[in-house]
Amino acid sequence: IKDTIMELPQTGQQTENQMKKHESNIRDLWDNIKWANLCIIGIPEGVEKDKGMENIFEEIIAGNFPNLKDTGFKIQEAQRAPNKLNPNKPTPRHIIIKMAKVKNKERILKAAREKQNVTYKGTPIRISADFSTETLQARREWQEIFKVLKGKNMQPRILYPARISFKIEGEIKNFSNKQKLKEYINTKPILKEILKGLL
Repeated sequence: IKDTIMELPQTGQQTENQMKKHESNIRDLWDNIKWANLCIIGIPEGVEKDKGMENIFEEIIAGNFPNLKDTGFKIQEAQRAPNKLNPNKPTPRHIIIKMAKVKNKERILKAAREKQNVTYKGTPIRISADFSTETLQARREWQEIFKVLKGKNMQPRILYPARISFKIEGEIKNFSNKQKLKEYINTKPILKEILKGLL
């Protein structure tokens, strides 16, 4: 994409805008591919050799969400995420579970959020949605703002794929990037004061 754009006779701003648009399209494509995926974090390496990924997943559901265990979730695929960053890293690689139905993924995520302390054989684990690296980074960028808004009881949420929403003056507002939020807080002095130094 970069090579193609560089060959076109354009201004620097047009080139940058096109690159951002293409990067956004690629990110959206990856997120759509991963739409039905769950990511399980914290399962020790190697336990799947004896039991298989599907059995481990069933144990997690039965042990943490007994009301969901008889719903007959269908798994299309289960595997360890390849460790691209550092093969010598001591933390276990994530397990990616591809569900047959997105609504089942959503039910499990909702149950995990409500329970908060999810475990596997006494070890704390995390269950989250599986996103592209770029979307994960975009979601992380909201964390500080999220904490401040939560402290002010403004009911913040990180929406799919990487938008923030919160309640202000009885209305729920949501923003896809920090620039749009910055433009909005310039019209709200109280919010500007709350988020001072974060944008």
